[in-house]
Amino acid sequence: MIYHICERAAWQAALAAGRYSAASLAAEGFIHCSTREQALAVAEAFYRGKEDLLLLCIDESRLLPPLRWEAPAHPTAGGGAGIDIDAAGRFPHIYGRVNLDAVVAALDFPQAAGFSLPPGLP
Repeated sequence: MIYHICERAAWQAALAAGRYSAASLAAEGFIHCSTREQALAVAEAFYRGKEDLLLLCIDESRLLPPLRWEAPAHPTAGGGAGIDIDAAGRFPHIYGRVNLDAVVAALDFPQAAGFSLPPGLP
């Protein structure tokens, strides 16, 4: 299982379109994802202060586009928050729009005093 953080509006647009895409696909050629162990550091580095987020749970065996495990695209992110993305290892990157049947859950991902993994995370 791999995970992707997105805004609820982007997921709703994907449901209407029949496939999920992210701005990074057009800008960088892939959709950023993470493992369970990487998800919180990614959330703290890139999504702090953002509202109405979801954590997409993606079964990589169901993906139609290619998946590659690569070095982090932005290892110095975090705005000085002391988060070392580079130390998290290789990250899953999806090279294409995600077929919706690969997404097994879209879980609310709020940040009260900080991010925590949602209950029921597959």
